[in-house]
Amino acid sequence: MDKVREELFKKQDLEYKKFHSSLCPNVDNIIGVRIPELRKMAQKIAKENYEQFFKDVNSEYYEEILLQGLVIGYAKISIEETFKYLKSFIPKIDNWAVCDTTCSNLKITKKYMKEMWEFLEQYINSDKEYEIRFALVMYLDYFLNEEYIDDILKNIDKIKNKEYYVQMAIAWLISVAYVKQKEKTEKYLLKNNLDRFSQNKSIQKICESSRVSEDDKNKLRKYKK
Repeated sequence: MDKVREELFKKQDLEYKKFHSSLCPNVDNIIGVRIPELRKMAQKIAKENYEQFFKDVNSEYYEEILLQGLVIGYAKISIEETFKYLKSFIPKIDNWAVCDTTCSNLKITKKYMKEMWEFLEQYINSDKEYEIRFALVMYLDYFLNEEYIDDILKNIDKIKNKEYYVQMAIAWLISVAYVKQKEKTEKYLLKNNLDRFSQNKSIQKICESSRVSEDDKNKLRKYKK
């Protein structure tokens, strides 16, 4: 891990650090390494010695945490091993960027939809901001289809957490769900338990989409609380 940290600082880009820090408020441990560089490092670790990496892992810096999430996605491991590493990793997530980047890299989900859906149950029912967001973004990335849309909307409706990054994930998820599963999502927007912010932000994000007609946008604006 000393070598990993040394390599991270060699790849430091101070201009990128300034830019990315502005996108991640309250995150003060960013080195400033661009995502493509982190992906290259993660792919190498996953191929050469991911087991030793997780035994010696450091989590002091943002990039060290994100590397863990990326390596889990890149490593050629079973779904059971994936769950084992995720259980140790998910509690370390403390910002939207680590959460969302990790989710997008968990391509193994496409092969094990049922198993991942069941695994996510503990997180969608959590009371912790980023555990809930992890489940919501996983829904968005992999489960917005006819088989899961009803359960996704039911699970959203049970969430009581009002943390900002939960609410924003809900709005993002609903906006994409509207494009992919329009009829059921519109029906949900007519009657639900969403708080005012989440309902209105969902509609706002739908209306920002170029994939939604002006007629539909005008209709949805009437659903604001």
